[in-house]
Amino acid sequence: MKSSSANLVSLIIPAYKQEGVIEKDLIYIKKVMDQLRYDYEMIVVVDGDVDKTMENAKKVRSSKIMVTGYDHNHGKGYAIRYGMGKANGDIIGFIDSGMDLNPSGLSLLLEHFEWYDADIVIGSKRHPASKVNYPFDRKVISLLSQVFIRVLFGLNITDTQVGMKFFRRKVLEDVLPRLLVKKFAFDIEMLVVAYNLGYRKMFEAPIELKFNFENSLVSKNLFREIFRTLLDTLAIFYRLYIRNYYSNTNKRRWVFDPELNFPVNIG
Repeated sequence: MKSSSANLVSLIIPAYKQEGVIEKDLIYIKKVMDQLRYDYEMIVVVDGDVDKTMENAKKVRSSKIMVTGYDHNHGKGYAIRYGMGKANGDIIGFIDSGMDLNPSGLSLLLEHFEWYDADIVIGSKRHPASKVNYPFDRKVISLLSQVFIRVLFGLNITDTQVGMKFFRRKVLEDVLPRLLVKKFAFDIEMLVVAYNLGYRKMFEAPIELKFNFENSLVSKNLFREIFRTLLDTLAIFYRLYIRNYYSNTNKRRWVFDPELNFPVNIG
């Protein structure tokens, strides 16, 4: 992870098989970021060179936008972590590509950062001011998963899975080297590890969500992804409480991988 720049916000945008919409999405997100009172950078991470996503992303030319990536798909969590390793900001966050989430909500998350002097601010479907439109079965699954996560880990938040979050740089420097999950339980692992390292100032902010089945890769394999997320979550529980893997007391050395430009555990 690069040295930080004060008052700079870094926004990571993971993208996979988004060739048809990525150019339009980046233009929209940039317009939102231009209206903020923060200097910013956008880091687009193409999670696998399988179509024209990277080529089309590079059509949006701006000194504020970096487009990067790698050949093979590794999962959203890996892509976000990869982008965070290249970030320069003191506040670093991410937003899912695909526009299910309205990027205008980014400003509210950043305002919450200042209001509460937060460590982490999380977009939440269950915030009273949120505007959400997504299927009933997903609402039930989301509610059950959050109850499950609260019972397992004691996190006093109502929604861990929205793809819009911001972190103070110091939090990421402590948390990122310890992470192992690369796909859909990545958010859970980040929050659980941060909480257990003492970063308790987590706050939820409102979002606007309109679920788009056509753009959602997850919806096509919903039950498989639920099962895999469940397994990953149980693995996090095992590493946290049984192996004590995430703790500072295990004497692992947490360093930055010079090739991947993000932190890893070297044993």
